[in-house]
This record gives sequence, C-alpha cells and structure tokens, in this order.
Amino acid sequence: MEQSYTSGADYSGINARIAIVSARFNGHIVEAMRAAAHTTLLENGVSENNISSVHVPGAFELPIVCKTIAVSNEYHGIIALGCVIRGDTPHFDYVCQGCTSGIMQASLDTDVPIAFGLLTTNTVEQAQSRSSSDDLDNNKGRDVALCVLEMINTLRSIHK
Repeated sequence: MEQSYTSGADYSGINARIAIVSARFNGHIVEAMRAAAHTTLLENGVSENNISSVHVPGAFELPIVCKTIAVSNEYHGIIALGCVIRGDTPHFDYVCQGCTSGIMQASLDTDVPIAFGLLTTNTVEQAQSRSSSDDLDNNKGRDVALCVLEMINTLRSIHK
C-alpha cells in the first residue's frame, strides 16, 4: 500500500491516546472511515489499548461528545467522523455548519486537536468513493488519523 504521508510530517503515535467519535447516521460510510482510521493509528505506533471508540447518533452530536472527551484530559487527540449527504431541504447546510463550528470551537476551547472527518457530499456515490475500504489511500478516515497524529506531535514540539 502506498503511503499518503506528507513529507516532513511526524506521524509517530507512540504513547498517544486517541478517541474516535463516529456518527451512526450513514453508518456504512462512517464505519469504513472508522476502520481505516483505526488501522492507520495502529500502523503508526498507537497501541490498541490507547484507542477508544465512541458512537453518537449523527454529525450534529459530534461536537459535544468531542468536547466532553477533550476536557477529560485523558486523550491527546480526537478523530471526529460523520457523513452528511445533501438532500432536498436546507437541513444539510444547518447540520454541516453546526458540526463544523462546534468541532472547531471544541478544539480551540480545549487545546486538544480534533481531526475533522465529516464527509459532506452531494451523493451516496461520492461518500462511498471517499470511504472505500478497497482504496485506503483515498479513505478520509486514513487522512484524519494522519492529521491527528501530526497535530499531536506538532503541539508536543511547541510545548517542549
């Protein structure tokens, strides 16, 4: 498997404790991203015992659970995963905006990196192509796992 790493980034997960928060809505899509994120964390040295998974009903519920986990001071980083597919009403816009703002604010309020893994697509097919278990290099779960590892290490290097 070809690595989708960024040159110069530190993805070491040694001693990192990470929570993965996954929305159940569009569960088949989100589960594929969760599995890819989990695998990527293990491949980069995160111990199985240092990975926790939590499920929430949908994307709108991700921010409060991410913030609650962040203030617990038990985790170095959090991966937030969800999938919102555009429909015929403005509901898509409200859910996406609320989730995006809430996760960003939770991370800023707590100084804990929260990797944003919310797929926002127009079709189921677009969501499936971004979460394929057959093509992990294009799976957004893998991308956000690498993101959270890099951010943990970046923040550690600043706080030395």
